[in-house]
Amino acid sequence: MAVRVSPTEAIRAQIHELFESGGELLSVVEQVARLSVRLTFQSVIEEIVCEELGRGRYERRSQDLPEGYRNGWQQPRTLKTSLGPVQLQRPKLRHAHAALCDQLFGQGVTRTNALETLVISCWVRGLSDRDVEAMLAEVFGEQAAVSRSTVSRICQRLRTEFDTWCRRDLTGIRLDYLYLDGSFFKMHPKARAEPVLVAWGIDTDGKPVFLGLAPGATESTDAWRALLEDLTDRGLGAPLLVISDGGKGLCAAIECSFPNSLHQRCLVHVCRNLIAKVPTHAQDQVKRDYWAVFDGIEAEGEAAVTEARRRAGRFIARWKPLYPAAVACVADNLDALVAHLLFPAEHRKRIRHSNLIERTFGETRRRVKVIGRLPGEQSCLSLVWAVLDRAAKGWRGLTMSPKALRRLQDLRRELLGQPRPSAPQEVIAQTVTAAA
Repeated sequence: MAVRVSPTEAIRAQIHELFESGGELLSVVEQVARLSVRLTFQSVIEEIVCEELGRGRYERRSQDLPEGYRNGWQQPRTLKTSLGPVQLQRPKLRHAHAALCDQLFGQGVTRTNALETLVISCWVRGLSDRDVEAMLAEVFGEQAAVSRSTVSRICQRLRTEFDTWCRRDLTGIRLDYLYLDGSFFKMHPKARAEPVLVAWGIDTDGKPVFLGLAPGATESTDAWRALLEDLTDRGLGAPLLVISDGGKGLCAAIECSFPNSLHQRCLVHVCRNLIAKVPTHAQDQVKRDYWAVFDGIEAEGEAAVTEARRRAGRFIARWKPLYPAAVACVADNLDALVAHLLFPAEHRKRIRHSNLIERTFGETRRRVKVIGRLPGEQSCLSLVWAVLDRAAKGWRGLTMSPKALRRLQDLRRELLGQPRPSAPQEVIAQTVTAAA
């Protein structure tokens, strides 16, 4: 490199040479992408130096400017990025801010946030520390590899992010639907798998919101009430409908925490309980008749509930003489099974079960298989949160049509005593549709 050619000019020259080389297009584009990252970082360094000194390269200093000046270049520093290693030139400065360039690339800075995010993403998706190290070395070369110990340190960021998330204010979130469920993980020495309790919901704009997460020795009323009280203490208001399985502790906690909200039992859980008490040869027919109670109801509001009760009466009359214990699963919980029918018809199939969060828990359990027993409660919660938080970005919301918004507002007024919005707000609300 010529003495008077700046690093940025040299990088631009390399880019031009690549385009004129006639090499394979894909290979050229990849190399240009890496050089472009290097060019961006190098340009920022030189721009900061010019701002500090008050003049460009080879410009004379006027009397009113600082006394500092350039004095060549330090040893190049390699920065690990998500596009591979990038080598950067750092200028030497005399009589100027000594740690100027270290603001960007200090003694301990060897990688970008994008690379750290990539490491965390790979780890959350099931790769072990050793796998992440090998993957980076394979894709970006040995220079860009991150050691297993470094991977572990990077992933400690999850704990900080999780702690911040647990303390965030929920006052601005207004829910229509709240889902509650738990999944079991081994997180304490010499203990069986214990539940991690999770709350997520769909807000009044139809968007999914991941709300809360807490440990529990069991899915007891006290454990669930502690989670729900934490959410309400941080400003979460009562939802219109709470969807859950039929755990007695959970049902009792919902009744205590949200006495004015409706409660929907997960139809899938009830179906499993029902079929478990029916002989194999009759299971298919019983299952078809069970779902026929709730499917295909076109009526709205109370009329829909009345129709479901009429169908349920036929179901009970047919199967109770043969399988009374199985039919009791439906008869004893009928009020909680038909609550979803009071809500907009286009929402019913999404709010009558908690399957979405159960599928996400499946992803979490696959991630945990790599680790075996988790090293502790905090590590378990951080990992479960990280998997669910990233999965939540792909959750689908609900479409809020004008008709659905009117129905939800009527329910909000009836159940929670909230007044109807003023005309301008209602007109604005009717234009909102939401889907993830």
